[in-house]
Amino acid sequence: MACTREQLFEQLWLQFLAVTPSAKKIHQLLGHGQPVQNDHIALRTFDLTPVNLKVLAKPWLALGYEAKDKYEFKAKKLNAQHFAHPDPAAPLVFISELKVAEFSERAQAIIRDLVAQVDPAILGQAEMLYSGALWRTQYHCYQALLEESEYAAWLAAWGYRANHFTVNVNALAGFSDLAQVNQALHQAGFALNNTGGEIKGGPEVYLAQSATLADSAQVDFLDESHVIPSCFYEFAQRYTLPNGELYRGFVEGNADKIFHSTDNQHRL
Repeated sequence: MACTREQLFEQLWLQFLAVTPSAKKIHQLLGHGQPVQNDHIALRTFDLTPVNLKVLAKPWLALGYEAKDKYEFKAKKLNAQHFAHPDPAAPLVFISELKVAEFSERAQAIIRDLVAQVDPAILGQAEMLYSGALWRTQYHCYQALLEESEYAAWLAAWGYRANHFTVNVNALAGFSDLAQVNQALHQAGFALNNTGGEIKGGPEVYLAQSATLADSAQVDFLDESHVIPSCFYEFAQRYTLPNGELYRGFVEGNADKIFHSTDNQHRL
């Protein structure tokens, strides 16, 4: 079913809120009841042909988005690319994919079993982006993946959804910079990802980012139900390039640390 850009983001947002209730509170805190602009969302997938990055990009390309810069995260065994719309008001889209072949045979077998369960009819459709887990798996499989990759385990549990939405700090009223946003979040009791410092990047790379630690929500595995890290909220402040334009890309060093917002070891 065809949908507009606005409809797609609305579906993704509602799905996000269902497992990230802190996001609504943060909206109220930072927006004071007014709309909060979204800088970008992030989506995760495996690099296996039926569900790889190119498949998740199809709905966005159909909506007028254009493929932009590519990124590599060697330690996390990920590739990524971001997509931008000619309309500067449209949020950016960051899609990453796990390099499955670089993991153990056991992990590869678990992941291939997940992907084999996906209904081909939904592949490349807009609905796929907010379909959640298109497979069922057991908790011990989640744990096995977690031993090798938090990213793989998260994706196995949660499937297709916005891993995070991102507040456009530049467009916030009443806040001059990201440090002020972080201070307000702290005062309201929100825990932030401090991997590499609470603020990742800065003017020198034309992008500063911070993020909450992921909320927790229940996942019903085939054999057991468990409360695990779900999704998180990010905050981005962009700086002006020497040519006078606002930077609209991403920084690998920043993103590498933002990925840690869903880490299990952050849990108490």
